[in-house]
Amino acid sequence: MRENKLMTTKNIALMGMFGTLAAVLMLFEVPLPFIAPSFYGLDLSEVPVLVGTFALGPVAGVIMEVVKILVKLVLKPTTTGFVGEFANFVFACAMVVPAGLIYQFHRTKKGAVAAMVIGTMLMSAIGIVGNALVMIPFYSHFMPIDQILAMGAAINPVVGSVWSFAIVCVGPFNLVKGIIVSAITMVIYKRISMLIHIAARQNEAASQEHKNLRKL
Repeated sequence: MRENKLMTTKNIALMGMFGTLAAVLMLFEVPLPFIAPSFYGLDLSEVPVLVGTFALGPVAGVIMEVVKILVKLVLKPTTTGFVGEFANFVFACAMVVPAGLIYQFHRTKKGAVAAMVIGTMLMSAIGIVGNALVMIPFYSHFMPIDQILAMGAAINPVVGSVWSFAIVCVGPFNLVKGIIVSAITMVIYKRISMLIHIAARQNEAASQEHKNLRKL
């Protein structure tokens, strides 16, 4: 029943719209050289996905992440053998799915804040593990691992291994990303959700009017 309720024409259109917007935002990255090497770029693609997740639920969040990756691949083909896109999908879901689950049961401002804080922490933690085990070893095929670690050590002298790189550079990078995404979402969510609800009521009214006319 929940799946049928989610997969309405309106919701499918919203998921497609939010996912496509996220894909476009994914193309625009800003490096944070004081935290991580320049090949880590900050984008705001999780903002529309998180807004859509709060409005439609965690399952919708996963669907929007899939749409985001597919549209991004159309706009800009992979340069990492799909490993980068897969990692982005996993790390993003680590934030939006728990946040969506928590907000689903606590639909208050405090609930939203708690959802985004926990989602940000999980994204950072899973990002550390994923980078140490998958992403950094993969990128070592394109750039020597010693050079990657040297770039991290230039930012923070503590870096001396793959795990220290992931903890000292990648962890804080994802924390900053989660904080920025959460702050923007807090500012715009209520306004966008009001527009969604207004549109939904108008669609329901139009549908009811159409049914009444058919009965006549």
